[in-house]
Amino acid sequence: MKCAIIGCGRISTNHVTAIERNGFDLVAVCDVLPERMESLLAKHGLEGDRSIARYTDYRQMLAEHPEIELAAVATESGEHAGIALDLIDAGVNCIVEKPLAMAMTDANEIVRRADEAGVKVCACHQNRFNVAVQKTREALEAGRFGRLSNGAVNIRWNRNRAYYEQAPWRGTWAQDGGCLMNQCIHGIDLLRWMMGGDVVEVYGATGQRQHGYLEAEDIGVAVLRFADGAVATVEGTVNVYPRNLEETLCLIGETGTVKIGGTSTNNIDVWDFADETEADLANKGLEEATSNVYGNGHTAVYADMAEAIRDDRPPYIDARAGRDALEVVLAIYKSQKTGQPVRLPLGDFASTDMAGEFGEGSL
Repeated sequence: MKCAIIGCGRISTNHVTAIERNGFDLVAVCDVLPERMESLLAKHGLEGDRSIARYTDYRQMLAEHPEIELAAVATESGEHAGIALDLIDAGVNCIVEKPLAMAMTDANEIVRRADEAGVKVCACHQNRFNVAVQKTREALEAGRFGRLSNGAVNIRWNRNRAYYEQAPWRGTWAQDGGCLMNQCIHGIDLLRWMMGGDVVEVYGATGQRQHGYLEAEDIGVAVLRFADGAVATVEGTVNVYPRNLEETLCLIGETGTVKIGGTSTNNIDVWDFADETEADLANKGLEEATSNVYGNGHTAVYADMAEAIRDDRPPYIDARAGRDALEVVLAIYKSQKTGQPVRLPLGDFASTDMAGEFGEGSL
């Protein structure tokens, strides 16, 4: 599999690692700042490998390397949609870091155009591949929870001033959004996926409490109502002192309760089912070691994409999944702006002008 990476910032090292672990070929890297490309390659001992082409213009990269089969989009969030659409038009399958886009119009266009072109697009919500998450999904699909009553996701992390100064686009409406769009969208994806997907109403509130130098929120909470009557809550913050505390997902059903814990939904804190078997004992207290909050899922994302391309099937985490997680975030922002519950689906709601949609009076 011939791969390329567009954007060589903080998360890009996970993509290089995933490419290496899968035995794929890294053909090219691209970043507007050449020093970031060299820094990324140096982390993996590849700085002297001249077979890896370097580009500051991804369009030139695509023109000169038609052999690229899979490209990762790991730029600032505001550039994701435009690059993804260019990759689709070039016939290149892609893995797009979260969020898939920053407006429903763009997310819907990615889904539509990818379907028309037969191009595989993966929204990089890699935590779906966490061992604890997969175990829970297996139990859910086997019907072991019975009818779900409610769920909750809590993302309680720390992001200090140095983090935001490292990349000035963070926390801006033009290129990022706040903690819900950047840090919490993974948990929101898991919650919506596990609860059945059909969110019909969102009521949210956001605040700016400890990061006054940012445009967007550093705390957000919401209540989600699903089509079947189940309800769920979202709590996300980057204000935890002094370090990341947890990212948890809790599902409560008639015959089962699971709480996934750890700093990035990587452990099982509670695993209780009415039909408990010996096999369940191994899941109680399960812990998956991770070196950071990004977890280990990128390797599985790449393996799944290669299989999806080979077998001509949708990726496990397709563009629709990315669109659905984005829709919840935008609905929370809209609810905060209006002070009213927001009905879903949003359709093509929200222009690409995040500041105009949500900036004034939104915090």
